[in-house]
Amino acid sequence: MNREMKRMQRRGGTVEDDGPAAFVPPVTEPRPRPVGPELSVPGRIVEFGREVRSELRQVAWPTRQEVANSAMVVIIVLVLLGAFIFLLNYAFTHAILKLLTA
Repeated sequence: MNREMKRMQRRGGTVEDDGPAAFVPPVTEPRPRPVGPELSVPGRIVEFGREVRSELRQVAWPTRQEVANSAMVVIIVLVLLGAFIFLLNYAFTHAILKLLTA
């Protein structure tokens, strides 16, 4: 835990100044749903679109370089695993054929 978090907890009263944390269970009450006119189906679809757009703005999107690096790692691992499985298959096939023909 860094200093900033400790300061925030001291201000909030969840940590005592001399050290250990004083557990204060959070008081959470269910928030009442806003009372208003019931939305129609097209209105709910539009509201859903707005909420999706709002959530997508909060996503930490990777940069182009990060995506390229990750894709390259995935491709290399796939090629290596494919070659490894091919070699195992080849070795076991020849070993079994040798056992059966002997």
